[in-house]
Amino acid sequence: MGNRQALLDGAKRCLREKGFSRTTARDITAASGVSLAAIGYHFGSKEALLSQALIEASGEWVDELERTVAESLSPDASPMQRYETIWARLLDLFATHRQLWAANFEISPQIEQMPQVRAVFAEAQVQARLGLAKLFQGLEPTDAPALAVGSFYYALLTGVMAQWLIDPTRAPSASDLGEAMRFFIAAF
Repeated sequence: MGNRQALLDGAKRCLREKGFSRTTARDITAASGVSLAAIGYHFGSKEALLSQALIEASGEWVDELERTVAESLSPDASPMQRYETIWARLLDLFATHRQLWAANFEISPQIEQMPQVRAVFAEAQVQARLGLAKLFQGLEPTDAPALAVGSFYYALLTGVMAQWLIDPTRAPSASDLGEAMRFFIAAF
């Protein structure tokens, strides 16, 4: 493994253990076994490295989500069963990756001061929306409503994550979200 990858792996460990704002460059070099100067050489700054590590860790989380959904979802599931099963897996993974989601929220107030990082996160957000449209509704990125549908799920996802981070005992469950969706469908 090269220094660049070692730094990314070390940064991901630090994000999971300490979060975004409490991780120092020295924490990353200790976790990766790579020199401090390598951060600047490979990434330009600690913030750029942590941002890239956060995007990669989030991508790994999505891969894990897709695997667990595929394992637990019946091929003949109704749309509501699919919806609730996906939410159940999402919530399970929130519990095992809590610090990763806290790091996602930590970066938000700082993003204005990091235009390059903001551009990377903006593109990652578009990809997340399209991925959620595919996961929940089976829409391909080229399908006309994919971005709008994905934006709806992304807004719901970030709202549920925020509630879960603050108080997981009273955050909505998969069945709560299913009940709310049935209510909305009936109301229209």
